[in-house]
Amino acid sequence: MGLKEKIDEDIKSAMRAKEELKLSALRMVKAAIGNAEIAKKKSFIDEDVFAILQTAVKQRKDSAEQFRAGNRPELAEKETAEIKILEAYLPTQLGEQELRELVAKVVSETGAVGAKDTGKVMGKLMPLVKGKADGGLVNRLVREILK
Repeated sequence: MGLKEKIDEDIKSAMRAKEELKLSALRMVKAAIGNAEIAKKKSFIDEDVFAILQTAVKQRKDSAEQFRAGNRPELAEKETAEIKILEAYLPTQLGEQELRELVAKVVSETGAVGAKDTGKVMGKLMPLVKGKADGGLVNRLVREILK
């Protein structure tokens, strides 16, 4: 069963169980997937769905941060709960230590020596960690190593 089908099944089970928050979060993701498929004029595979899920998680993290800054803790809690629901559909994220080791390996493979080689390292590294790590964290680690 593909990821889109799993989301559809989970929407049905959330309706039966009357889990409003889960139902709402999954419906928003399903709509985002549908809209992206229409825009790209193709049916998405799991990797494409992972990208949409990561975007949704990132948006909710930003929203939760803004709600906390605006003294709206109840809305921040709702966003945080949705993040937990959506993260269940993402592959296991690499830890920072695993990422550091992978970055060091790619840096040595590419022969990168300074900050000017960041693009070369990122170009080779991102396909390896796609869906498994936050791009901002990867970029930060690459910059630390290539100082």
